[in-house]
Amino acid sequence: MSLLAAAGLWGPPGLLLTFALHPALCLRPAPTSGPPHRDYCVLGAGPAGLQMAYFLQRAGRDYAVFERAPRPGSFFTRYPRHRKLISINKRHTGKANAEFNLRHDWNSLLSHDPRLLFRHYSSAYFPDAGDMVRYLDDFADRLGLHVLYNTTIAHVTLNKDRQAWNGHYFLLTDQMGHAHRCSVLLVATGLSVPNQVDFPGSEYTEGYESVSVDPKDFEGQNVLILGRGNSAFETAENILGVTNFIHMLSRSRVRLSWATHYVGDLRAINNGLLDTYQLKSLDGLLESDLTDLAIVKDREGKFRVTLKFFLEEGNQSTDAITLPQDDNDNFAMRVAYDRVIRCLGWNFDFSIFDKSLRLSSGGEFSKKYPLVKASYESKGSRGLFVLGTASHSVDYRKSAGGFIHGFRYTARAVHRLLEHRHHGVAWPSTEHPVSQLTSSIVRRINEASGLYQMFGVLADVVLLKENATAFEYLEELPVQMLAQLETITGRRARHGLFVINMEYGRNFSGPDKDVFFHDRSVGHTEDAWQSNFLHPVIYYYRHLPTEQEVRFRPADWALPRPTAIHHIVEDFLTDWTAPVGHILPLRRFLENCLDTDLRSFYAESCFLFALTHQKLPPFCQQGYLRTQGLVGTESLRRHGEERRFPQGYATVGRRREDGAQGPEGGPLAPGPPLLQPHDSNKEEL
Repeated sequence: MSLLAAAGLWGPPGLLLTFALHPALCLRPAPTSGPPHRDYCVLGAGPAGLQMAYFLQRAGRDYAVFERAPRPGSFFTRYPRHRKLISINKRHTGKANAEFNLRHDWNSLLSHDPRLLFRHYSSAYFPDAGDMVRYLDDFADRLGLHVLYNTTIAHVTLNKDRQAWNGHYFLLTDQMGHAHRCSVLLVATGLSVPNQVDFPGSEYTEGYESVSVDPKDFEGQNVLILGRGNSAFETAENILGVTNFIHMLSRSRVRLSWATHYVGDLRAINNGLLDTYQLKSLDGLLESDLTDLAIVKDREGKFRVTLKFFLEEGNQSTDAITLPQDDNDNFAMRVAYDRVIRCLGWNFDFSIFDKSLRLSSGGEFSKKYPLVKASYESKGSRGLFVLGTASHSVDYRKSAGGFIHGFRYTARAVHRLLEHRHHGVAWPSTEHPVSQLTSSIVRRINEASGLYQMFGVLADVVLLKENATAFEYLEELPVQMLAQLETITGRRARHGLFVINMEYGRNFSGPDKDVFFHDRSVGHTEDAWQSNFLHPVIYYYRHLPTEQEVRFRPADWALPRPTAIHHIVEDFLTDWTAPVGHILPLRRFLENCLDTDLRSFYAESCFLFALTHQKLPPFCQQGYLRTQGLVGTESLRRHGEERRFPQGYATVGRRREDGAQGPEGGPLAPGPPLLQPHDSNKEEL
């Protein structure tokens, strides 16, 4: 039958040809009535959700982000209430290195687009929250991230299936009753439920989330603020100049970020109340457990603080209730208050998650944070990961994992873990000859932002090859997952390893410590182990630590006890490049661990070594003896001219096609040989 004859049955000839050439079209199964499936579902289009979406998109994965609002960053459309962020926007560092600059950029997300740096969106050191909303909107739009806006996920449950990646699928139901199915669930919803303490009279309090932000509404009033965090001090700062006085009440003493080195503690930008308290300008701070107190309303509509045990059930009239000042006329809170404001922070919203997911443990963080492992995976459900602020239980009060400049790196670590688990992509690494070990470590400790911001949580790992002739460099591995390194990365650790971590001195900071004491800094290399400020620490292990060793490591140690350990002395400029003070002690430590010589040499020195030593330094083995010579010296050039060697003799400084490298680990310079005079036995630090 000709095509024209078939036209009556099949329509235009092109249609029949299409089916003939693409038989798969005829074999495609009919669509089922089940929910649409995606490999990855991300809940929330805030900073953490968008950051994970970026990594998934770059890897070409099947994903979708579900966002209840019509645009990204809905949290920042309302909070902080007084609109000033406390994440610094340092636009100038004097450095051109983009990775280094991220150390001091606390707002940008990671991407390949240099336009998507937060410094292009605000010039303020402490930017407005509206700038963050605009930034996140552009981040999602310019990168073409797959976000389903105006989609509120109302319920999440499990559907067991042996064929699923993790033995089950996650079923998500939105506000319209539509179901969505995914293999991996990434929760980036943040903390959105105001924390409330139940005590008699708590109904009289106004919440941070709804209280007026107009200072005129507080003129001439007595104000009591419940709480001691940045939201409480932010609220106080806003009304400090118009009230009669502000009293602040909390069960714990105030913790200052510059004393604890925890960015979630009170920041200097909000601490005006400390001045007015200590300088006796009527404002003040008090400590008491809120559950021991009660608030009652008097006939004039003002609020008075009493003790809970003074109350009689069903009677909260001040005419019948004993007040503390009745027994003690010096009671600190004997005054009446016009307003009581609750600023007690936020909790994670567990309400949408079915109990089968076992997301909460009932432990210390049972209300505030979900229970997760060091890998940020739920302890109750395999394949459920928690990202962003909600994952902060991993490093609460220890590092920056609850903030953008920290969780942008933990999100990347989770993505790398997923890439290996589900797609067979090993953890990214670079391989180098051992002669470049010192320079590789020095570069990372001076540039890497992930190490710097997630100190004590993410660490670089150097995996040594057989006979320590080469090494693999892995970046930003969760240190508490070290025992599982081979499982989660796809890399082998059979011949020893180094772990590069950033740490503060163990006894330096804390709420009871004076961090401005005299002689607080350490400057001598022999005292480097006593360094107080953030500094690099290198751990050497002959064998990969076991899970038991990681779990039962010494108190206050970030890692198990190593075979050897080296502290690089703290530096005022956080610039660990001093040849004698930083690099030389590091190189000698590495040499002692590996029992080798890691120095770099010029060709003449390698020649002499070859004549006089049984064991050549790795640099000479990997360079000189393989005719991958180093930059030529003036004495070598003259020697060649005197002996009338072929002209090629003087080309040791040219670039080689086989990738030869110079003393600093970089490629040899092209062009004619360098004619710089050197001492033939000069060591390269």
